[in-house]
Amino acid sequence: MTTLRSLAIALLAAITPLSAAQARHYRHHGYYRIAAPEGTVIVGTRPAGCPHAFCGCEASLFLFHKIVPELNLALNWLRKFPRAEPAPMRAAARPGHVFILMRQIAGDMWLVHDGNSGGHLTREHVRSIRGYRIVDPRI
Repeated sequence: MTTLRSLAIALLAAITPLSAAQARHYRHHGYYRIAAPEGTVIVGTRPAGCPHAFCGCEASLFLFHKIVPELNLALNWLRKFPRAEPAPMRAAARPGHVFILMRQIAGDMWLVHDGNSGGHLTREHVRSIRGYRIVDPRI
């Protein structure tokens, strides 16, 4: 009975979402793929070579597997790429922030790869694309 109880406690601890404060604590230890609130997955921190405001840099690493310096500025995603309809592997941008669409959940809610989405963390989470312009960086 004690073993079953210990297993249940360990399982509960493993699946219980972390608070944002706990997630920030773990990032200092180099852990990645941390479960966080509401199905969010923290996939990393600021990549080496990226500026302090790194959403554009992270997006270019995610799509092109390299840092594209002119895309470090989120506004440049709007200037450089043509407008497009929402689809996977396209970018949602506005002055000041950019992220990559991964999969539509419902309506304007998408699972996204979101660099510098708060606390200097990169998350994969569901968020609205309302207020963002969609561009196709693969053209």
